Amino acid sequence: MVRLPLTPEQVESGARVGKLLRDARAGRDPVEIARAAGISPETLRKIESGRLPTPAFGTVVGLCDALDLPVHEVAEAWRGGTSLRSAS
Repeated sequence: MVRLPLTPEQVESGARVGKLLRDARAGRDPVEIARAAGISPETLRKIESGRLPTPAFGTVVGLCDALDLPVHEVAEAWRGGTSLRSAS
């Protein structure tokens, strides 16, 4: 199966999600967060930097659990809305 290229909007959404997750990590050890989320540290780096703009849903849920971040905040960031964390 051939994957279609991402649209510029999807790439931008991935960058917003990556920033939200990086901000939520707030300096905590990325290796510990990645392990708690069940992913590799390299995957976490790629998501946070926007190089992996469309992580799997299970990956997002694992990161939300590890970061104590509500999934709906990540969904808002993906849609381009203001998350509760960035508003505070």
